[in-house]
Parts: sequence; C-alpha cells; structure tokens
Amino acid sequence: MTSVVALIVAAGRGHRFGGEMPKQYLKIGRNSVIREAVSSFLDHPRIDGVRVVIHPDDEELYGDAVSGLDLMTPVYGGAERQDSVRKGLESLADNPPDHVLVHDAARPYVSGEMIDRILDSLGSAAGATLGIPVSDTLKRVVDGFVEATVDRAGLWRAQTPQGFRYADLMEAHAKTAHLALTDDAAVAEAAGMEVAIVDGDAGNVKITSPEDLKSIDPGAATYETRVGQGLDVHKFGPGNSVFLCGVEIPFEQALEGHSDADVALHSITDAVLGACGEGDIGDHFPPTDPRWRGTASEVFLLRAIELARSMGGELMNVDVTIVCEAPKIGPHRNAMRARVAEILGIEVSRVNVKATTTERLGFTGRGEGIAASSIVSLRVSR
Repeated sequence: MTSVVALIVAAGRGHRFGGEMPKQYLKIGRNSVIREAVSSFLDHPRIDGVRVVIHPDDEELYGDAVSGLDLMTPVYGGAERQDSVRKGLESLADNPPDHVLVHDAARPYVSGEMIDRILDSLGSAAGATLGIPVSDTLKRVVDGFVEATVDRAGLWRAQTPQGFRYADLMEAHAKTAHLALTDDAAVAEAAGMEVAIVDGDAGNVKITSPEDLKSIDPGAATYETRVGQGLDVHKFGPGNSVFLCGVEIPFEQALEGHSDADVALHSITDAVLGACGEGDIGDHFPPTDPRWRGTASEVFLLRAIELARSMGGELMNVDVTIVCEAPKIGPHRNAMRARVAEILGIEVSRVNVKATTTERLGFTGRGEGIAASSIVSLRVSR
C-alpha cells in the first residue's frame, strides 16, 4: 500500500487580506476556513495523515479552529511559503510517506474527486498539480497602461493540492532553498522534475481578499432551518406593573418570578434554546440560583442568542402570542416588537407580537396570571 500524508500550509499572516485575524482562521458559516480545508483530507480514505504547518503566534487560534479533529502534531513554518513547506517535509523524515500532498489552508473547498485525480496521476508522474486553463484575455501592463496582449494558449491557473513523491520533493526543496517560489510545482520545475497537470475546479477558490470571502456561497444545502417552540406561565402577585417583551406596562398587579417574570421573553428564550437543541431556560438559568434573582429577562435571551450565533445560527423570525384577559396588549404591541427586535439585533419586520384571551376559561381567563408562547426559526450552517 502507498502511504500518503497531506501537508496543509497555514503559516501565512494574510497581509493582503487586511485585519488582525489571519484569513485561514476566519469563519465561513459555522466552521473556519482552515477547518474546512483540513476536513477534506481527513475524510478521504486514501490519506493516511494530515499535518498542518502554522505560524508560531497562531497556536491558540489553530487549537480552537481544529478542536476535536484527528490531526498530526502541527509544526512551525518559516518566513516564506517555500520555507514552511520544507519544514513540514522535514518533520516527516523519520517516518517518510511514499507520497505527499501540499495544500494551501486558504482553499477551503477542495473535493475528494480532486484529491483522487492528483493521487492517480502520481502513478505515472513524479509530481502533479491541479489547474484550470486560462480563458480570459491577458494583458501585460506597465505603469497603468497596456503594453501587450499575452498569448493565453497553453496557460493554466495552478491550484492546490499538488502531489509529489515524497523523496523527490524533499530533494527538490534542498536544491532550491535559496529561491522564494510560490508553489511546489515551481520548486519541482526548478529542480528539473516533470510535473503533470490535471483538471482542477473553479469551486476550489483561494481566499486572498475580503471580497473572496464575501463571494463564497456554499449553497443552500449547507444550511438548515430549525424551528424552536417556547411556552411559559407566570401568576399574578402584588405590584403595580408587569414586564412583557421587555416593556414595562402599568397594571394593578405584577407577575411573580425569580427574575423580572417577563413571561414573553422567557418563552422566546426557550424557543431559541429549543432551536439550538440546548434544553430550556431552567437548565441554563436555574431559579434556585441567587445570581438570577430580579434579573432583567433580556439577559437570558441575549445569552441564548449568543449560543445560537456560536453555532453559526442566524435568527430569521420570532412569533409571540401572549394569553391574558388583562392588561390590554394592543396599545403596547409596537413598543414590544421594537424592543424584541432591538434585543435580538434583527429588523422589526421579523418580529410579530399578538395577543388572545381564553374566553374567561382557565387560569388566564380567571385573571390569575399570563401565559406566552413563542416560535422562532433559526438558519444554522451545517
């Protein structure tokens, strides 16, 4: 059996991208760019191990990004990409694989078919790269003016992964260590190796700018819509106002509860937690815990929203039904919608508040308390 190790190059700082966070650690939906990149190789049956080459300053970022994945111990890279790959190759020298694939961490969407095409080509070639034939007209520009049109015949745009016989690539890097080449196909060429080219894919995009990240749309299949339902009840007690949807309403009684007893916000919180599959409000904020005594209920809802967002979730809409004989909800409906939208950070048009009675039936009909039921929809990246 031929052994194969994938080296994922993630030691760059992404200066062209801008910002403090290296681009490979930014999020695409629920996962980081680097996690998407390494997962393609971990999930491939012909890959025996995956090692990532990282910047020394990125240990914590890297650990968070790949938590739970079965990866080889990372190694530190060098000043240039070529240095980083060489250090990665050297780290494999004690137990060298037959073949090595080198891939840029900034390419999150390499498919199993592309990996297969590279590996298959190594049966007859010492090295191989993915590529796409150039279809655009090319211009050579000097000082902002076109100097010439470049013949595009035979020109390809190289992609990664690029595959090689391990021993051959090690030798090629040793021969070209004084150069600063931009990919391993160039290293192999400079060392006199023949490199085959196989069909890449336009979807195998490399993220080099904020526009690249914004333009990536993995498609509707990478998202799912979850629905959560919440129901809460509080009885009346002494007081002169009630809190509903974060709005204080003057009334002849108050709602009893460990917090401010905002039955509507409690029901929304439960609905959000339900959509996340994270239990209910009592699990996260037990009424026996003195920390939550008298707490404004928006605190609970904000925590639930933070949890949803940590899962890559986006709240799409909220529908709240308040059940009571009094107080009258209609005069306060718009204020309630606006307050809920403000807490959730969404447009008012995504929030609906309505009220009903039980025709004098049951505990709400007898004026003993208020009930509220909520439904939310959450779009979560898979």
